[in-house]
Amino acid sequence: MEMNIALLPGDGIGPEVIAQAVKVVKAVAEKFGHTIHFEEAPVGAAAIDLTGNPYPDETHEVCLRADAVLFGAIGDPKYDNDPKAKVRPEQGLLAMRKKLGLFANVRPTFTFPSLVHKSPLKLDRIEGVDLVFFRELTGGIYFGEPRGRNEQGTKAFDTNVYSKEEITRLARMGFEAAQKRRKLLTCVDKANVLATSRLWRETVQELAPEYPDVKVEYEFVDAVAMRLIQWPKAYDVLITENLFGDILTDEASVISGSMGLMPSASLGTDNKLFEPIHGSYPQAAGKDIANPLGTILSAAMMFEYAFDLREEAKTISDIVNRSLAEGIVTEDIAEGGKAYKTSEVGDWLAANI
Repeated sequence: MEMNIALLPGDGIGPEVIAQAVKVVKAVAEKFGHTIHFEEAPVGAAAIDLTGNPYPDETHEVCLRADAVLFGAIGDPKYDNDPKAKVRPEQGLLAMRKKLGLFANVRPTFTFPSLVHKSPLKLDRIEGVDLVFFRELTGGIYFGEPRGRNEQGTKAFDTNVYSKEEITRLARMGFEAAQKRRKLLTCVDKANVLATSRLWRETVQELAPEYPDVKVEYEFVDAVAMRLIQWPKAYDVLITENLFGDILTDEASVISGSMGLMPSASLGTDNKLFEPIHGSYPQAAGKDIANPLGTILSAAMMFEYAFDLREEAKTISDIVNRSLAEGIVTEDIAEGGKAYKTSEVGDWLAANI
């Protein structure tokens, strides 16, 4: 297969971890006989420094030409520490999601056999956890209008808005993913209180007969927040709206014991972007010490969700688990053993693929 991949390294440790993902992707391509073309473009603070725009039109065109986008991280202290900055790197992330139509955030949570002791939960609760959230990304209270304050500044308001179309396209992704997994879908809402949640539940109930092989459960968001900790193995695929998903995915990411290792995808009808869930970690930039595994596992998600190449994806996840088991890791998880450089971990993974 021939693939065109846009590389958006971004800021901080982004360029370093993306470089390791490229090594791994090239190794997988060679192993399975694929041809890959990479095209790099700036985003975030790096793009502001070059063009004054955190998501330049030229970068957008690179993304549109690509079959998939591998993205590093956004953020720079010189903007974080300047409250008067009119343009911020994070604006590039929101612009990118909007312009590329990335309406579904896919956040898996799974455990690493050699790291289960790092989880704050008991072993019997987390061993074998393998769930995935589909969070609606471009609607809900984060984007609803009107919003603001009254003239006295004593009251503030935000508006939570969802259309049937927005819910349907996200729910279908969840149903299709469930069909390829354990055939269990959980719709997370607050339908006992919120009108938007009642629309979510009604829409999913209407779609369910189209997927007779998938068992559908409906749970309130507060119940899911508890059960994620009590018994996360009860879940397979969860679908939910923007605000609930933002909170629950961060909660779920801690289950594995290492938030920095978790990958993610942001999917649209025509465009697909893959990124680690960690930030730009500017303190480690340029030191060759950042953990690249979240980005590399995001590349595994790319093979699965962008190209439907599940064996290639499994090859990456298997070699990552082997590197963890054998202690080929960066200093953040070395636990007293030898700490490898970012580049050394990438070299080892690529060579062993």
